[in-house]
Amino acid sequence: MAQVAIPEVLPSLPARPAPRRGASAGDAVFALLCRGSAALVLVLLGAIIIELFMGGLPAFRAFGAAFITSTEWDPVQDIYGAGVPIYGTILTAILALLMAVPVAFGIAFFLTELAPAWMRGPVGTAIELLAAVPSIIFGMWGFFVIVPLMAGTIQPAIIDTVGELPVIGSLFQGPPFGTGLFTAALILAIMVLPFIAATMRDVFLQVPGVYKESAYGLGATRWEVMRGVVLPYTRVSVVGGIMLGLGRALGETMAVTFVIGNANRITASVFGPGNTIASIVALEFGESAAGSLKLSSLLALGFLLFVISFGVLALSRWLLRSRLKA
Repeated sequence: MAQVAIPEVLPSLPARPAPRRGASAGDAVFALLCRGSAALVLVLLGAIIIELFMGGLPAFRAFGAAFITSTEWDPVQDIYGAGVPIYGTILTAILALLMAVPVAFGIAFFLTELAPAWMRGPVGTAIELLAAVPSIIFGMWGFFVIVPLMAGTIQPAIIDTVGELPVIGSLFQGPPFGTGLFTAALILAIMVLPFIAATMRDVFLQVPGVYKESAYGLGATRWEVMRGVVLPYTRVSVVGGIMLGLGRALGETMAVTFVIGNANRITASVFGPGNTIASIVALEFGESAAGSLKLSSLLALGFLLFVISFGVLALSRWLLRSRLKA
């Protein structure tokens, strides 16, 4: 019996419309503009790096690698070191994150899991408005409100309690002036809080509802759902939000300058005065003559701040990549 071949019927596809006259030229121009915009970012970034490095090169040549670790800053003898501002920058940023991240997580958890619907909008808007407050306003508020409060109430109480403990007590000792590294970190924590909280809230809302409902159906509590479902699903974005806050903390200038004490020395206590890279550049730049070694040292500090920021970002990306592969 002869077999009858059944012709294969293919679904008819709609014909591709013919391109209008001038459309290909428009697409080419649009693609060229997009590529140019992307290249412009790289060019600007490279220009900033080169300018900072070339401007700071005389300082690197004059002091060598000791410039990074030296704690001496003496404009009279023209001797400069980056040790104090680097220490202050890293310490205040770490303390700010230690204070801001738990509070931001609590805010995001409340807005996404606990708050009634009528409250989520006003509270979320208030957090976003906090991010729009200028840094100099935070600095003035910190100087006139937080510093007296720290000097009169908070620091004496901590010194009399935690300061008496062994090992860690030395971190919380010294005269309660109100200004210092801890106060600067507190102001930074308030400033970066809305960025981290808003990012966490937005990414927590992106978790598919079926994932959370399945966990609830198995008897999980809200915290177990957050720890076992939401955080693993959003950890990359959460770390990105924390890095955004860290970048703001590393480069903040005016708010820190108001409350950090502006002293070029390293103290064992977090209540002691200090400096950050951004604050010392803001204070000393106007008094630096063109072509002077002092100006070169300030530009070298700017280059080191960029290196620190890039290193922190690279480390966070490496940690995330290693965890994702695991």
